[in-house]
Amino acid sequence: MNILIQGGRVIDPTQDWDEITDLYVSNGEIVARDQAPEGFVVEEVIDASGQVVCPGLIDLCTHLREPGLTQKGTIASETAAAAAGGITTLIVTPNTQPLVETAAVAELIQDRAADIGLARVLPMGALTRGLEGEQLAPLHGLASSGCIAFTNMRHSINSSQTLLRCLEYAATHDLLVVFQAQDNDLVASGCMHDDTTSTRLGLNGIPEAAETIEVSRCLLLVEQTGVRAHFGQLSCERAVQMVAAARERGLSVSADVAIQNLLLTDENVNGFNAAYHLQPPLRSQLDRAGLRQGLVTGTLSAICSDHQPHDPIAKQAPFAATEPGMSGLETLLPLSLSLVEQQLLALPQLIEALTAAPARILGIEAGTLNIGSQADICIFDPDAEWTVNVDSLRSAGKNTPFLGQTLKGRVNATLMDGRIVFRR
Repeated sequence: MNILIQGGRVIDPTQDWDEITDLYVSNGEIVARDQAPEGFVVEEVIDASGQVVCPGLIDLCTHLREPGLTQKGTIASETAAAAAGGITTLIVTPNTQPLVETAAVAELIQDRAADIGLARVLPMGALTRGLEGEQLAPLHGLASSGCIAFTNMRHSINSSQTLLRCLEYAATHDLLVVFQAQDNDLVASGCMHDDTTSTRLGLNGIPEAAETIEVSRCLLLVEQTGVRAHFGQLSCERAVQMVAAARERGLSVSADVAIQNLLLTDENVNGFNAAYHLQPPLRSQLDRAGLRQGLVTGTLSAICSDHQPHDPIAKQAPFAATEPGMSGLETLLPLSLSLVEQQLLALPQLIEALTAAPARILGIEAGTLNIGSQADICIFDPDAEWTVNVDSLRSAGKNTPFLGQTLKGRVNATLMDGRIVFRR
């Protein structure tokens, strides 16, 4: 289909574009900007006046739940939520049931997503069998089946020798390893950040050392093996400083942060609201300031949702007994836009953190509006206000601490491969 996206503010950090112009889409690709190519016959017009047109968002960490945990979410429900949030590419975790540790499961997820056709789904494979941290998973076979990266998530690999062998193998085959750094011996039964708020509430805390000790170990082994490495969802200032120091030493490592850790702190847990039971936990105000500084300086190059949908019963228990995580696909963009309103980032910088930077981390051709690139496009009104409620969320998971709040910034259309997969 030939589509004209007319009169929008086109922002593409990869091309240094920030201007009001038209985009022309044909056969799944962006074929022209400003002037229609010769012979182009418009079949569909999207009026983007007063709106921002940018590359489709790329979310570096999403839990789709299917297969196995469909009471929490399905590929259909969560890709629909992604499309409504302007997200065209989802990087999904391997903790399904069964795990993404065989080619069959990896291909099943991709085939199911392709059949639904609302978002591009790229699975991460398990780094070790069963995520048990003992035996290497069949990484090469998983990579051949479409796994974009490999992770053990927050499951411990207690033996540094085992972790070293995993990284050596990944380095040999140029595979990306994603760390969600956490020392589970230090986490123990903790359910929130270990500080004065946890003490006052009588809740077991998770010290920041649970993250920083594991970041330190992983960085040392990354340096020894030369593996491509990414640190996902860092939550404390010290961890950001360690990654920055490693980059200064020449290590090719990257890191991202979940949007909720840029906006909220452990003080939000005051009312024992289980919606604030997150993993990684919300940290202190100083940690939040350190994360924001890391984003400004580029140590944290990307922002993700860390989307973890839950069924209602998962959050209906005393705080410590609930399951951690929040639903975040549809709130990723509007929450991120608050950073622009607070003048922490300019809008093109924010869009880069949600599009081009994740694409660079993954080594994929995406996150751009360059002529000839695939037409993954997000069109949003940065000034439109909407209220987050169970009816406005397409995700099966309604577990968000932002329920009832009015957010600014709303997606009006999303295109993937030149097809309109969402239109308000």
